[in-house]
Amino acid sequence: MSTSARTDRRARLIDAAAALFGARGFDAVTVADIGAAVGLSGPAVYRHFPDKRALLAEVLLRAAGETHAAVDAGLDLAALVRSAAAVAVERRDAGALWRTEGRHLSPEQRRAIGRRYAATLAIWVRVLRVHRPELSADAADLLGGAAIAVFGSVSAHHTTLARTRFVALLSAVAERVLAASQPLPGGPAQAAARPGVPVGAHPVGPSPGADAPGALLAEPSRRELILTAAAGLFHRHGFAAVTMSDIGRAVGIAGPSLYRHFSGKPAILDAIARRAADRLAADADRIMHAVAASPGSDDARAAAALRLLAESYVRALTGSPDLTVAFSIDTAHLDDGHRAELLQCQRDYVSRWAGLLRTVHPGLDRREATVVTHAALGIANDLTRTRRYAKRVDALPTLMTAALGS
Repeated sequence: MSTSARTDRRARLIDAAAALFGARGFDAVTVADIGAAVGLSGPAVYRHFPDKRALLAEVLLRAAGETHAAVDAGLDLAALVRSAAAVAVERRDAGALWRTEGRHLSPEQRRAIGRRYAATLAIWVRVLRVHRPELSADAADLLGGAAIAVFGSVSAHHTTLARTRFVALLSAVAERVLAASQPLPGGPAQAAARPGVPVGAHPVGPSPGADAPGALLAEPSRRELILTAAAGLFHRHGFAAVTMSDIGRAVGIAGPSLYRHFSGKPAILDAIARRAADRLAADADRIMHAVAASPGSDDARAAAALRLLAESYVRALTGSPDLTVAFSIDTAHLDDGHRAELLQCQRDYVSRWAGLLRTVHPGLDRREATVVTHAALGIANDLTRTRRYAKRVDALPTLMTAALGS
């Protein structure tokens, strides 16, 4: 086989692997599946890649390389934003794979991809500080990471726009984030007065995982303990790698005893996802009720609600792994009916944000508002998972509302 033919076949295998991993998840795809997608047998794939994990690494390295190439051209900030937005629209799937399947890589593979993304972020920081010399290096790093998350958010949904409009909208969102006030040093988030919400009002109840009044008077049920332990295990290791015995050991009971509470792992995963969705919906209900009763114009109340929703969402992400597990590719292990119900819950939640956003920005249509909402949520989703920003989560609601333009 000629060098060019071998290179072409490798590229087609990487394309096929990216599509299959994105659709089914890493665990559900075999080397034979990838080979069949390009007309090869499983053994033939091993002539090009030593194993499935190497294919995943190549998929992610290619995506990181394309992202880096888009910003590694001595561009000014505006051109940098447009170039990154264009790549994001053209390669929508890669970001989701890094978030959901990166755990399957070896430490060396993760470091290689991490180095490439770090080099990309360094360019953002350098260009941003030229444009905004008042920023500290840490602040520019956080804003650059948030902008990258905006572009990566397109991999988390299937809403489509005309390409030119899609690129322009993502660019506008990223520009708002990059123009945000210099984030303060990490620490507890400070309450601030909000239009439409009286000073001192706190319409949102305790965050998931926080101690509510009287919480110490009642121990969690065995069922809740199982869900909490399983969520942590699924988050760290992935659904497929965790056994019922692992979950049982984590809560101090024999694996078979779990079946008194759940029919199996999929039932546990479904319950975790429903618990996360219910908590988000309950928080949103409290926010909407409190803001609706407050003084101010409709757009001021909508902006206040969006800020409170952003704070609620960050608390949900950082308070427990439930939400991360609920929105992961692992939900592919649920049956079609339960997966459809969970997807509808997610869509309903996003729709609440998008509806408020259209009140603040009447010029946005429904699909555009959905794209912007996902961009704001993506900032929280990505940065709460990134170790370098672990002490900066207090700044995330501000960055999310900057993305929303609210």
